[in-house]
Amino acid sequence: MSSTSLRPCGDFRTTYKADQSLFPTKWIFRWSVIGLLVLLCSPLLVDEYIISLFILIGIYGIAALGLNVLVGMTGQISLGHSAFFGFGAFSSAWLNTTTEIPVLITIPLAGLMTTAVGLIFGIPAARIKGLYLAIATLASQFILEDFFARANWFTGGSSGSVAETAMFFGIPLDTDIRFFYLVLFWTVVSCIAVANLKRSRDGRALVAVRDHYLSAEIMGINLTKYRILAFGISSFFAGLGGALFGHYLGYVSAEGFTIILSIQFLAMIIIGGLGSVPGAIMGAIFIVLLPEVMEALVSLLINSAPIFSGLESGKAYIKEMSIGAAIILFLIFEPDGLAHRCGQIRKSIKLYPFSY
Repeated sequence: MSSTSLRPCGDFRTTYKADQSLFPTKWIFRWSVIGLLVLLCSPLLVDEYIISLFILIGIYGIAALGLNVLVGMTGQISLGHSAFFGFGAFSSAWLNTTTEIPVLITIPLAGLMTTAVGLIFGIPAARIKGLYLAIATLASQFILEDFFARANWFTGGSSGSVAETAMFFGIPLDTDIRFFYLVLFWTVVSCIAVANLKRSRDGRALVAVRDHYLSAEIMGINLTKYRILAFGISSFFAGLGGALFGHYLGYVSAEGFTIILSIQFLAMIIIGGLGSVPGAIMGAIFIVLLPEVMEALVSLLINSAPIFSGLESGKAYIKEMSIGAAIILFLIFEPDGLAHRCGQIRKSIKLYPFSY
């Protein structure tokens, strides 16, 4: 997989530790800090609607990071990610209402509960691959959806369950601006955790399993162990994102965690870039903002010419269709995703006027 970092000419790494640094260049570190400071100040710069989009990007980005560990780093496939996302949402609400544990603590606990469920499904799934694995993970989606509908004690059944507001030292996180900082915290922590996982021994083992499983097995890597581990890590981040999603909405319903959302999670990591931490966030940004952009374009067409007035009734279809079309176009024209393209643009600027 191509690197998205750009080193200046003559910047050589003389130690293995330096080669595995979290920020490949000083400029990447500086821009990361500047970006974080801008996000911290964003409630002062934009309105609450934009903040609500930031919250959805952060929540979906956390779940996409987990799926990227499974698909992008380990080379497995999952069509049931939204079911684990939903399990995290129900778990946090259930823990809070039955044990009265504060919401801020039930959110990571929901991630751990989802990890346990993910490991249960991961044990049989780790022994198969390809189409069989895809069908097995699809089965997990339908099994958990059926569980959501039948387990009234856990999910509230068809009525759903209430997710209480998170409290931070007596301050209710009941506004978009307050909840934004909670999502931002977990998004940053998740990005750092996955970036560090990629640099670790286990992370390199996951990549080896993806690149050539026979070579990895010859080197002594336990394929089954690392495939199950990938399922567990992926489920943790799905549960974490789902818990944040549930408490953001204040209500959790099984109808929101269907196969459509699983496909959207796959779209995020394909469009953003498989195996890339920034790519998962870029993919979440793309999928969240694409329907907004399509609605604005359709409204512009309708207002500009009466001939397009018939598009008004098809807005919902156009927004859903645009996601499918984006997946197809990216697979054909940009299979390495947005993160790879951004890296190529940076290199072109750095090397201009030379083309290599």
